[in-house]
Amino acid sequence: MITIANILHNIVVATAPIKGGIPMSETEKRLWGIHTYDDNLFLKQGKIAIGWREMGNLSVIDNNRDAFKIKYQTVYPDAKKGSIPVGAGMLYRFCYEAQVGDYVVFPSKSNRMINLGEITGDYVYEPTQPEYVQTRTVKWLKSLPRTAFTQGALYEIGSAITFFAVKSYADEFFAALEKGFKSGLSTSGEDPTVGATAEEIIESTKDFVLKELSRNLKGYALEAFVANLLQAMGYRTTISSQGGDSGIDITAYKDELPPRILVQVKSQDSDIKETTIQSLKGAMREGDYGLFITLSNYTKNAQKYLESTPIIRGINGTELVDLVLKYYNLLDEKYQKMIPLKMVYIPVEKGN
Repeated sequence: MITIANILHNIVVATAPIKGGIPMSETEKRLWGIHTYDDNLFLKQGKIAIGWREMGNLSVIDNNRDAFKIKYQTVYPDAKKGSIPVGAGMLYRFCYEAQVGDYVVFPSKSNRMINLGEITGDYVYEPTQPEYVQTRTVKWLKSLPRTAFTQGALYEIGSAITFFAVKSYADEFFAALEKGFKSGLSTSGEDPTVGATAEEIIESTKDFVLKELSRNLKGYALEAFVANLLQAMGYRTTISSQGGDSGIDITAYKDELPPRILVQVKSQDSDIKETTIQSLKGAMREGDYGLFITLSNYTKNAQKYLESTPIIRGINGTELVDLVLKYYNLLDEKYQKMIPLKMVYIPVEKGN
């Protein structure tokens, strides 16, 4: 096991009960995952439930996703645009898509068990419940330790969404309901899904960081961030006055002596063209080095130009994220709050 720094604290994975873009047939077994903070409600009262009290009785909303989106946006007018289809879709699935006879998997936190059950009742709104007012009854069939499942299966049901479709590892959970079920781990004791799971977590983290940079840092705000990142890397930096210094955004030195590094920063979504990099070259004096940083990428001609101009280094969005993860703990607190990450250990394949 090795340390992987700065893994995303909450990874949001939205799923829906379809395979290959085609809705599952009514006769096909479906498996839903659910989370709660009230293990007793689920396990002792034979229920699964979610909150969203302000939405009221979901069954009076028309049986289509658009109606749920409209209701959700009305009830939560301050909700972020991207969260509306996620939240509305989850509520729609719980009320209408989940059917009696479907199966559910629930990872309980109090005893760290994986609980498998069958949905036995239609949706019921229970306003007298203190928190979880959207309910359905369930018959719990089996409880197994987390060690009985592969890391990939545990990762899938670790979704940050409260109610979701389980697809990739559904067969493994269905197999657990069979008599004589044995762990999905190989006979050597190694989990074949560990490598893929670790890679998924790392890639999800990188996607999150790049999205947060693109969303929060435009124009001069990105220049200030890059200057702070360079400081974390051990450089002394000076940010140019806005609109001045021939398009040079940051001047950096590794120590008190030359060479001088001239930095240009672009937050545009489109790829950087060769002519844009040439403008940086035109501002450089003999002995200078250039650094071009973008959240996007470079056109083919721009890449060729960078390859033929070794005194200018180009960094694209992916490479910038790698640097952010490497020097995250040295960034200013305001940037750590902007990109909230948590250092954790994750399992990796032996030999890595």
